[in-house]
Amino acid sequence: MTVTLDRTAGTRTRDPKELLNSVQPHVTQLTVNVLDRGMTLWDREVALLLRDNTMVRDMAERILGNAVMYTVGCMEHSEVHLGVGKLVDIGVHQLILDMPVWWALCHVYNEGRYKHHAPFIERRSDGLCLRTADFLVSIGFDVDQELWAIDGAECSPCDNKVPDSH
Repeated sequence: MTVTLDRTAGTRTRDPKELLNSVQPHVTQLTVNVLDRGMTLWDREVALLLRDNTMVRDMAERILGNAVMYTVGCMEHSEVHLGVGKLVDIGVHQLILDMPVWWALCHVYNEGRYKHHAPFIERRSDGLCLRTADFLVSIGFDVDQELWAIDGAECSPCDNKVPDSH
């Protein structure tokens, strides 16, 4: 089931950089690794994306921003089945792999519950990726339409029947 909410007039766009950085006080595990360089979480995740992928900083920030939007949307609206395309999924996987940051995201945006990652092997091609972008806009995010359109109808959905999985 897909639910779309209308954005009310005057609603402020939610900034993924602010949302990610706001969980920094909730990073309680491996803080030496995560916080020892004095970087914001945003800058840390961008640096990790640049370390492990061939891309320029602007693309890393675009991917990370949309990954944060998707992740927060999944956590705040677990009743809605969402899916992400291959490109934005690079950023989602970066967040998941940085476990202290992932735990902090779960603590703040998922009511302290761990958000599982249970992807299907087969990609879906029913437009879920584009519907997800529309849903994220409806809850106050300014999605990068170009990134979502690259994958178009093809997405990498997770099994929404797995308890608390995106």
